[in-house]
Amino acid sequence: MANYLLEVGTEELPADFIAGAIAQWQSLIPQTLTEQFLKPEAVEVYGSPRRLAVLVRGLPVQQPDREEEIKGPPAKAAFKDGKPTKAAVGFARKQCAPIEALEVRPTKKGDFVFIQKQIPGRQGKDIVGELSLEWIERLEGKRFMRWGDGELRFPRPIHSLVALWDGEILPLELVNCSMTVKSDRLASGHRVLHRNQVSIPEAGDYLPCLRSANIEVDPIKRRELIQQQVEAVAGELGGKAEIYPDLLAEVTNLVEWPTAVVGKFDSSFLSLPQSVIRSVMVTHQRYFPILAQDSLLPYFITVANGDPSKADIIAAGNERVIRARLADGRFFYEADCKKHLETYLPQLEKVTFQEDLGSMADKVKRLMKIAAQIGEQLGLRKEERSVVERVALLCKADLVTQMVSEFPELQGVMGEKYALVSGESKEVAKGIRDHYLPRFSDDMMPENMPGQVVGLADRLDTLVSIFGLGMIPTGSADPFALRRGANAVVNITWHGGLGINLLQIIEQSSQDFVAAHPDKESPASSLSLFFIQRIRTLLTSELEIDYDLINAVLAEGDQEYEKLALADLLDVPRRALFLQEIRHNGLLEQIYETVNRSTRLARQGDLDTQELNPEMVVNTSLFEQSSEGALYEALVQLVPQTEEVKREGNYQLLVAGFQAIAPIVQEFFDGEDSVLVMAENPDVKRNRLNLLALLRNHSRVLADFGQIVKPTRLS
Repeated sequence: MANYLLEVGTEELPADFIAGAIAQWQSLIPQTLTEQFLKPEAVEVYGSPRRLAVLVRGLPVQQPDREEEIKGPPAKAAFKDGKPTKAAVGFARKQCAPIEALEVRPTKKGDFVFIQKQIPGRQGKDIVGELSLEWIERLEGKRFMRWGDGELRFPRPIHSLVALWDGEILPLELVNCSMTVKSDRLASGHRVLHRNQVSIPEAGDYLPCLRSANIEVDPIKRRELIQQQVEAVAGELGGKAEIYPDLLAEVTNLVEWPTAVVGKFDSSFLSLPQSVIRSVMVTHQRYFPILAQDSLLPYFITVANGDPSKADIIAAGNERVIRARLADGRFFYEADCKKHLETYLPQLEKVTFQEDLGSMADKVKRLMKIAAQIGEQLGLRKEERSVVERVALLCKADLVTQMVSEFPELQGVMGEKYALVSGESKEVAKGIRDHYLPRFSDDMMPENMPGQVVGLADRLDTLVSIFGLGMIPTGSADPFALRRGANAVVNITWHGGLGINLLQIIEQSSQDFVAAHPDKESPASSLSLFFIQRIRTLLTSELEIDYDLINAVLAEGDQEYEKLALADLLDVPRRALFLQEIRHNGLLEQIYETVNRSTRLARQGDLDTQELNPEMVVNTSLFEQSSEGALYEALVQLVPQTEEVKREGNYQLLVAGFQAIAPIVQEFFDGEDSVLVMAENPDVKRNRLNLLALLRNHSRVLADFGQIVKPTRLS
């Protein structure tokens, strides 16, 4: 067994590329090695701002010898009158085998020529040498660049390669037109603390050699060091550091030898909203704030990549930067507060939302109309509708303030602050902030009802408008974050328990869009389908519903079910979770055969899927067996139960009805008085199919049982 080290030395890499590249290599390298019959014991991938490396431990020194069956030309083309043709001779020559080694074997597509070829194993280091350049070239990411006069693309120029098979240098060459980077055993040390290159004797010595040159190349250990140092420094100041996971991940890939440095700023800046101070520190400067009793202290922690002995100089430089940023923030905040938030609205006319959709002021008008429609659906009181209208009017006003122009990530946050300063109610102010929630996956959900309503309206306007322009997301391209917006609409509705009719809103907004853009088609159909796809995804990823139960509540391609889902979003997870529950407790198994057998046969008939009352579609005079009358009476008794279920959503009542009718259906099919559903008399046949179709229709109030895979009781 051997160890193999590959290090790609570069100029400073973007932090987000390092994390992505490590993840790609962790998948790609074991896969390609295994494909070459060189399964390693361990693959360790490392990365820092100036290098990406992999240490493969326990590699076989040679592939195993193996026998491989190779398929050749069809037998009729390989042999004629029992003699080999040019096709057979060429195939044998290509495989370096004698004609006598060819065998004819039958396949599904006829007889073909095969050869059993003995393949001797190659040297592992030769294969790894070939794969190494492939590993580099197959990396993907944003902002790749070319340098020099070559076509090689990478996020930053590559300056060195280390390639060691145990202690032996593997001769690799990375050619970039007139520039060639050749492999050796020399890796760069820390830019400041160890300016000389470090020689690596053997692949297994990589980590200690790099640490001796002040490089912690293991991102996990680097992250742990940073967290420990930041927490310790904050504790010395009598506070607790706010360590945001995204910030910690980014800082980890910005330094090679971390040193936590504390800085200070004038306490007078603490009069600013804490969100402003945090934004300056975290988003713009990548500092860790320090809290004491939930209030910010006038300190920050930065993680330096320089000489720890120069910490005072590093701190002073960062203090100058944050002082200037906070001074700007204070100026913007004081200037913005001098005006009422509503006075900023005219400026929204100068902000383009989308060139074909007008200004942000136009968007506000549209979302106000949608918000009013939602409020009407929810039956809001006059006072509540007034708050929603006010939030909708002011929700985008802070976009044109000086603070948000400088710090865009504070949109909504500053809207809340400025609304309170302007004398708006707390409910209006919170609604302005909440309407942006959730901003990303796993973000908090809006709790404020006006914020929920306006947030829905804002996203629905964007979805209808962009879909109306034909700019539907494809693949990974989603510049307007429409998938995230649709997910938010569904999640806000579910989380807030908002009984809205999404289908109605989509259709009305689509009509309004077409009225404003007569040359465009209505986006209602495509957007409805888009929402169904998002609902399906959320049921899978967030509620972990079984795939067949999702199919049962959404019934792909069934417009009736799709419209039902969009008309009552709250009922979708209710039905899906109920199905999951009765699958686990065994109730589904008890009613499955009853409903599913009836559903399958009902497809042979022509009764619509809406009718529930047997008195309207069944002719009792055509009954030939008592089991028909018994099923008829049971269906009559089931009607009021199902109607109550439709009103109240108590699906347990429906299941109880199916449990009661199960033995009657069993008698109908298999008892002493059983019937032949597909009778020769067409009227009798239709009558019996209608009985079964009625049972199917009752079951469709819960789900399409034909989509459910036969359940089994779970232990």
